[in-house]
Amino acid sequence: MTIETNPDGGRGGSGAMFDRIAPRYDLLNRIMSFGLDRSWRRLLVKNLFEATREPPSERTHWDVLDVATGTADVAIAIARAYPKARVVGLDPSLEMLSVGHTKLAKEGLTRRVSLQEGSAEALPFKDAEFAASCISFGIRNVPDRLQGLRELARVTEPGGRVLVLELNEPEGRFIGPMAKFHVHHVVPRLGAWLSGAKEYRYLQESIAAFPTPSAFAALMEAARLTVESRLPLAFGSAHLYIARTQD
Repeated sequence: MTIETNPDGGRGGSGAMFDRIAPRYDLLNRIMSFGLDRSWRRLLVKNLFEATREPPSERTHWDVLDVATGTADVAIAIARAYPKARVVGLDPSLEMLSVGHTKLAKEGLTRRVSLQEGSAEALPFKDAEFAASCISFGIRNVPDRLQGLRELARVTEPGGRVLVLELNEPEGRFIGPMAKFHVHHVVPRLGAWLSGAKEYRYLQESIAAFPTPSAFAALMEAARLTVESRLPLAFGSAHLYIARTQD
């Protein structure tokens, strides 16, 4: 992955970069994805556990990790969908987490969802600490993706699911070119116009540099994750990778 350096010293995709866009991050996502990011996240949450493998009823709770939690949208959705879940959201951006804390307070979820600063490449958790884990629109920003995936596998219990939701270059002969034009030209310009931040140019460049779905699935396998399926979304503009840790 090519890492861009911003004029003020913040590395593209870094916590410092996202600190600057945190106040309008959610609005920009809604506008630039035409609201599709919400349905993509719901699909991730729905697939967090296999129906046949949902934690047994005798458990009083189970722990779920959401890496690159940002403003905590996924962490909140997990807590809503699974009443027994205790969710930990981790992100390198303190400003994004600050927005997330405000949301948790409004939702009354501060006891079931905790947020903390941290890096995907060095997760501050014990081996097999979580029943399931996920990362949404974040693995693209991890400099050492293989190490980030290995860490997700390490902290997830044997046989637990690890889900990755990520953007990539759109596919398809007819819709693909239009979607590519949106990603390459509309997204960075609209983002800069609405937020006053040039960081959205990084979004387009990082998507273009991201591996193909098959190459990324192979990277997950190299991290000792068994990929069960990969689901293309919005003509291949995003993919949901569903994997499990090896027993």
